[in-house]
Amino acid sequence: MQFPNLASFLADARKHMSGGPVALVIAEDSVELAGTVTHLTKLGFTDVVIFSGEPVDPAAAPKGVTQVTFDTSEDGALQKIINGTIKALPGTWLFYCYNGEYLHYPFCETRNVVEMLTFMTEERRDSVMGYVIDLYARDLEADPDGVNPGDAWFDKSGYYALALRDSAGEPLDRQIAVAGGLRWRFEEHIPPHRQRTDRVSFIRAVPGLEMQADRSFNIPEFNTYACPWHNNLTVAIPSFRTAKALRRNPGSRDAISAFHWSQSERFAWTSHQLLDLGLMEPGQWF
Repeated sequence: MQFPNLASFLADARKHMSGGPVALVIAEDSVELAGTVTHLTKLGFTDVVIFSGEPVDPAAAPKGVTQVTFDTSEDGALQKIINGTIKALPGTWLFYCYNGEYLHYPFCETRNVVEMLTFMTEERRDSVMGYVIDLYARDLEADPDGVNPGDAWFDKSGYYALALRDSAGEPLDRQIAVAGGLRWRFEEHIPPHRQRTDRVSFIRAVPGLEMQADRSFNIPEFNTYACPWHNNLTVAIPSFRTAKALRRNPGSRDAISAFHWSQSERFAWTSHQLLDLGLMEPGQWF
């Protein structure tokens, strides 16, 4: 299914989507778009939607994947996609990511995404917090764009969280800002508003919900990592996006000779590795 613009997709989304969960893929370019879509399909998403300003390689959009022509580089593009889809698909679980990103949740090797969201629904949660884990190629001479899924590395330490505060300086309940990875080690090359690695990754579309300019949501509970009574499941989003950006920007490209350091670990593409390092949380799901 192809739509010529965002408006036409939103007008007909309810007719063509199968009830969710729906994965929304924001394609900034073609790098690892096919890999991201294939990964999401294997996890069990009933619908995958690619938003791209350029024609999509057929390899990235197999049968069943929806394509929407939309300039993802325009100001507020993400908010337009998310907020429009919330209104178009009420009650549906939505997930968003960019090309070159690969969702992992606890036990994703043996449990599909529908099972995970069924559990979260039983937990009376309408959102799932995620943390972006920066991936990078070890050899930047062999992989000058910093992207190599076959030789992917990430930082096994160096992550920290700070409580978010309201306008009066009081801590917000169960809301944190997380930093680490390439954005922490090379923060001089990353704008402050892009340094956080926490991301509300899954939301259930409810009336009145909106993503704001800072990518938080206007209903505070959607921005929390856990419910008031116990810890909840969280997810990880291993991502080549930051590595790719640092290698494309002339200033950072010339200043950075390698991403690999003493705390690098090769990515095994398993949820167990991420759980063992504390980069996501199983909550009460065993």
